Amino acid sequence: MTTLTRQRNALFTTLAGLASLAILLQAVWAGLFIRAGQANDGFWVTVHARGAEVAIACAAGAAVVAFLRLRSRRDLVVGSVALAVLLALEAFIGGEVYDHPGLQVVHFPLALTLMALAVWLPLRAARPR
Repeated sequence: MTTLTRQRNALFTTLAGLASLAILLQAVWAGLFIRAGQANDGFWVTVHARGAEVAIACAAGAAVVAFLRLRSRRDLVVGSVALAVLLALEAFIGGEVYDHPGLQVVHFPLALTLMALAVWLPLRAARPR
């Protein structure tokens, strides 16, 4: 592996790893404000929303790096684009949950799917081609 390839992979892996960390923290923050029969804690709802923005930005950055510099790794390109798009969809649905509580039926399983993708992507990037 060349130095340039390692640098490209390092940037991608860093961005994908940060997105993964933000996704993991999303579950922690959600657990701090979701209480059955109680009002949501506005502070943690805001932290959860900002965390989503960070996750989306990191995932989008990873997708751009994959597309521009790692095109030969189609798995990373497709996986990182899927992560960014699904995160944006998840954030949109999350923003609608307050007005439409029934959307939790989609929001929570999609969050678990995103966690799985967030674990798979950095691990896949670490694999040699």
